[in-house]
Amino acid sequence: MLTPISQKRTILLYPDEDGYIIAEVPSLPGCFSQGQTKKEALDNIQEAINLHIEVLQERGELIPEDNIEVTSIFYE
Repeated sequence: MLTPISQKRTILLYPDEDGYIIAEVPSLPGCFSQGQTKKEALDNIQEAINLHIEVLQERGELIPEDNIEVTSIFYE
C-alpha cells in the first residue's frame, strides 16, 4: 500500500442552504462531505479523505499534494 504524500489537508467549511456544514478538500477534486455541526463535518471529511486516497492508490493514480493557499482580499 502506498503512503499518502501528506497527512495534512486544507479543508474549506461553509454552510449550505439547509443549515448543514459542507466540508471540501480543494487538493482532492470531488472530495466533499457534510455534517450538522462543524465537528461532524470534520469527522466526515476525514473519513472521505481516507477513502478518496485509498481509491486513488487502488487505481495506481498519483495522490495530489496539498499545496492550496487560502487567503482573503478586500474589494470595492
